[in-house]
Amino acid sequence: MLILAIDTALEACAAAALDTDAGELLAQEQVPMKRGHAEALMPMIARVMQSANLSFTALDRVAVTVGPGSFTGLRVGISAARGIALAAKRPAVGLTTLSAYAAAIVDRNGSAPVISAIDARHDHVYFQIVAGDGSQLVPPKVAPIDEAIAASQFGAPHLVGNAAKILADRWPTVMPQPVAVDAQGAPDIGWVAWLGAAADPDATPARPFYLRAPDAKPAAMPQLAVQAATS
Repeated sequence: MLILAIDTALEACAAAALDTDAGELLAQEQVPMKRGHAEALMPMIARVMQSANLSFTALDRVAVTVGPGSFTGLRVGISAARGIALAAKRPAVGLTTLSAYAAAIVDRNGSAPVISAIDARHDHVYFQIVAGDGSQLVPPKVAPIDEAIAASQFGAPHLVGNAAKILADRWPTVMPQPVAVDAQGAPDIGWVAWLGAAADPDATPARPFYLRAPDAKPAAMPQLAVQAATS
């Protein structure tokens, strides 16, 4: 199976081409960035596809991170994935950033629970907790940092994600201390590709996974404009 993976959800712009039959990434790029995903993504995808010597019609599916993450970044990646999938007549699948963060840790076959955490600002985080074998302990949610810490009742965890250090800095000394802290700005694009290969297209659509509404709201119409529109 040939997979094109895309990630613009957080603090990187990334793309990769995976050949599951060969068991390897044919090409990949991952550039740290907080802004500018829209300008960087399509040229990056073109380079990756060229380096992998693949045409878009050769792909079996397109995988993309769908959140939680930056609302602007998510729109960039999901729009690109849907457009490529539509043009190539292939399915597009969506993977959460939280699962992509956890996948690499679970693959190490450790027994420690894994807390994936993303900064949601305003003293909140997006997080989920999985056991060392990948089974879900706490489903994805957005909550105050203290609630995220208190939710870990499963032993000394492995913290991963762009909020891993935020949790570690607040971690109470009376609780089992984290076994490791991986403060990654974005998940590994290779794991996005592998998760995309394993995903069920019918159960994992390429649509935003927000967990909460956007902070930005439409501006209120001036009163005169409202009166004109209703008169």
